[in-house]
Parts: sequence; C-alpha cells; structure tokens
Amino acid sequence: MATKARTTIGKRRREEARKERQRQKAARREQREAERQVRPRGATGEDPDIAGIVPGPQPLPWDGGEESGEESGEK
Repeated sequence: MATKARTTIGKRRREEARKERQRQKAARREQREAERQVRPRGATGEDPDIAGIVPGPQPLPWDGGEESGEESGEK
C-alpha cells in the first residue's frame, strides 16, 4: 500500500504567501471603501475632466502673432 505524501515545505510557504497576499488585498479594498465613504462628492455635478473648457474655437497653442497660416511666404 502506498502512503500519502506529506506537504512539502515549499508548497506550504507558497500557500501562506498566497493567503497573506489575499489578506493584504482585502485590507486595501476595505481602506478604499472607507476613503470613498469619507470623500465628498462633487456638489456641482460637473465632470472634473472637462471643468473650465469653453465650447467653440480654442486659442492656438502657439501664439506667433500671425493669424493666417502663411508663415512660409506662399501666396
């Protein structure tokens, strides 16, 4: 009859490391949830990514003083 092999030390260490990572992830999730509860919501309802953008033509990123695109002298 064959006997059941014992769990190796390496496997036990890997399992413990995996369990520790899972505990850390759970703690981070709880921390993010707590921060989310405390963080104030935007009262204006305005998207912060587009706040302050004015609709319509935007100014040129370079301000060379010339309004037309004839910088090379072509007519």
